[in-house]
Formats: sequence, C-alpha cells, structure tokens
Amino acid sequence: MKLGIVGLPNVGKSTLFNAITNAGAPSANYPFCTIDPNVGVVAVPDSRLDRLAEIYHPEKVTPAVVEFVDIAGLVKGASRGEGLGNKFLANIRQVDAIVHVVRCFENDDIIHVEGSVDPLRDMETINLELIFADMETLQKRIDRTAKALKGDKGLQTELDFLRSVEAQLEKGLPARSVTCTPEQQAVLDSACLLTAKSVIYVANLSEEDFGAGGPDQNPLYGKVAAQARAEQAEVLPICARMEEEIAGMEPEEKALFLEELGLAQSGLDRLIQAGYRLLGLISYLTAGQPEVRAWTITKGTKAPAAAGKIHTDFERGFIRAEVIGFDTLMECGGSMAAAKEKGLVRSEGKDYVMQDGDIVLFRFNV
Repeated sequence: MKLGIVGLPNVGKSTLFNAITNAGAPSANYPFCTIDPNVGVVAVPDSRLDRLAEIYHPEKVTPAVVEFVDIAGLVKGASRGEGLGNKFLANIRQVDAIVHVVRCFENDDIIHVEGSVDPLRDMETINLELIFADMETLQKRIDRTAKALKGDKGLQTELDFLRSVEAQLEKGLPARSVTCTPEQQAVLDSACLLTAKSVIYVANLSEEDFGAGGPDQNPLYGKVAAQARAEQAEVLPICARMEEEIAGMEPEEKALFLEELGLAQSGLDRLIQAGYRLLGLISYLTAGQPEVRAWTITKGTKAPAAAGKIHTDFERGFIRAEVIGFDTLMECGGSMAAAKEKGLVRSEGKDYVMQDGDIVLFRFNV
C-alpha cells in the first residue's frame, strides 16, 4: 500500500511525515527504512505476528508494510506547472490513496500561505488543482477514443462514459463520485485520474484539542469531518506535532502517554488502519521456520491468487490451502497439532476466499 501525503505549505504535512520517519527508529516496535528523502516504509502494527513469533521462534518476523510518500510542491496553479506542480502530479499518480493534511489549528508563529486558517478553503484549493489536472488528462483520452471510434463503433459506450466523467469534473466533483458499473470502473481505472483515488483527510489539530472534550470541541475539525462525510471519504483527527513526539518514545512510555490522553492507538496506527479500510485490504499470515510473515491482499482474493503473492509458482501449481483462523489457533493454545486433532485445520480449494487473519500453508506442484 502506497499513500501519498499532500497539503498546502505550513499545514503540518512534513511534520506528519517526519513523525512517520521517526516511528521507525530502533527504539520503536517496528522497522522503518528510507528509500529516498521523501519516501519511507513503515511496518503495519500487527499483534498477531508477535504472538506467532512467541510460538514458532522464527529467524525473522516480516510484517506487512505501508509506503508513505511526502509529496511536496503543491500551490495554487500546480495543475499549470506552478511551483513544483509537474513533479507533484507525477508523484501523486503513483500512489494508491491520498492522505490530505488539512490545518485546523491556530498558531501566530506559523504563517498560513493564504493568510488565515480555513480548512474548507484549503481542501477546495487542492481538490480543484487535481480536478484541473484530470480535465486535461481526460480530454486527451476523449480525443483519442473519439478518433478510434471511426474504426470501432463499439467504443461509443466508453466514449459516452468518459464524457459523463468530464461533466462531473466540470461541476467541481471528483471522478470517484461517479457511480460505475464494473465495466465502467475498469475504464475509469485505465484513465489514471487523480481524483479517482481514495482520500483520507487528516485534520491536523493542536495538542490541546486532545484534552478534555477531545477533537470534537474544535469547530474547524467539525467542518472537515462534515465535508469528508459528504465526499464519502475517511477523516482522522491527528496532532502531527504530538505524533512526532510519540514516535521517539520507548514502547512502554508511548503506551502510558496515549493512555493519559485517553487514546488506544497513535495517529500513525489509526492512519494505517484507515488506509486498509479505504482500499479494502486484509492480511493473511504464514507461520513456521524460518519466518513468520503477514501478506497484504485485497478482500475477496481467492486462495490461488493469494498464494501468488508469495511466488508465482505457488499460484501456477496450486493444489490446496491448509487454513486455520488466527483466533481459532489461539483457542487451541497456539498448538497446530492440537488444532489438527480437533479437525480445525481446513483443506480449501481454488474457490476459497481468503479471510483476514487466516494462517495458511499452501500445497502446490509445478
């Protein structure tokens, strides 16, 4: 999963990315690596892996990972190449979903690029830049399809759909707001539109907003949450500055700090979970020697395709999958032998749809 962090200058975007970077320091629970100055990979927290590692004592534990891209250079006019607009647009095309950071805090020492704090205006600024870029992309696709129509009348349906998407963009609505059939969704996906990507709005609040009353006491957050609901997007209240502080803490200190704030999880953990929900992702597990590992797949994936995540030979020569749910295994004391004696380890075929937390051993022959 690759998430692109966007936002206007001085909204806390880079502070949030720095918090993600620090979260992978050796003092934290999970590893982090830097691919280049604005890309980082952080592991998906999964207590199930820790429990399986206690049982199997593997040589290594490999969690699922999320790649975060700090996408810089967005200003008004980015769709026309202003600022680092071209680089911004190129980077954002490569991500699976957008993390849109919106400033919801007042601070006289941090000047807002527009001169005042207005999250709805900021959201509109970025969304319009993405829409303008999409309109240019879509017009080129429409022109190509219209020309091809002369030799293939079957493209008329596709052309009509593309024009309906263009009409939505002209109204200031994102491409993801278009209701699609599966066939139309395939066309929309092939168009590679920025506003077709799923969005998580991160409302960047002050530390005080996480005190008594919680984030709901901030009226600016209420506005962002209402707009996100209208767009059927995810919204998360986060204090990027606080996340940066938390990231450098030892696990025990971090847990105590969050408990004092009445929070069960850090903002980073909640952001990763929101990304999984938004993109319809789950994890299945493999356990034993030499490795305990989590594998990310899309909900609805069948066993052979899931096996292909490990190696293409597993999918090509798939015979069956031996499956047990994590919770079921724990009810047997973590003993696979005990689970087999009780008949709880199932043999599943090619039509089996994988479930989150499945522990799997794939049988194959090539």
